[in-house]
Order: sequence, then structure tokens, then C-alpha cells
Amino acid sequence: MNYTYIVECSDGSYYTGWTNNLEKRIGIHNSGKGGKYTRSRNPVRLVYYEEFSTKEEAQAREYEIKKLTRKKKEMLIKEGKQPPAEQV
Repeated sequence: MNYTYIVECSDGSYYTGWTNNLEKRIGIHNSGKGGKYTRSRNPVRLVYYEEFSTKEEAQAREYEIKKLTRKKKEMLIKEGKQPPAEQV
């Protein structure tokens, strides 16, 4: 599976990305080796994700989400798929 995800950073900002291993990717972000944006905003907390069959679908969705306003991202998070409790 491939995933598009949103994490909430320690400063309250959101970061959107894609991966084929969600648990590992969140760990990488929290270790300070993730995206440049999240390195100085640790720890991050997974707040939303979507599953896709292909990497191309996940990347296209990532692009769509990144264009959303903060308010629309918050609505997506509130209405969307929530991570399992152990990942929050």
C-alpha cells in the first residue's frame, strides 16, 4: 500500500507527505531525518492518512492536499480517516 498523510508538528503546523510504510516514515520524521520542514519541528503526530494502490495516486493526492488552506486541511482531518490510537 501507499499512503498520503498529514502530521501535526510540534509548532502546530501541518506537513503533508506520501510513503509506502507509514509507521516507519513517522519514525523517520521523529528521529530528525525526515523532510527538511519537519526536522526542526519534532516531534510530529500523525493526524490523517489515506491509502492508495499506487505511488502515483498517493503523490497526486499529496499535491492536492498541499494546495489546500489550513482551514480545509483541518476539515479533512476532522472528517477523515484517523490513525490508530497507538500512533496518535
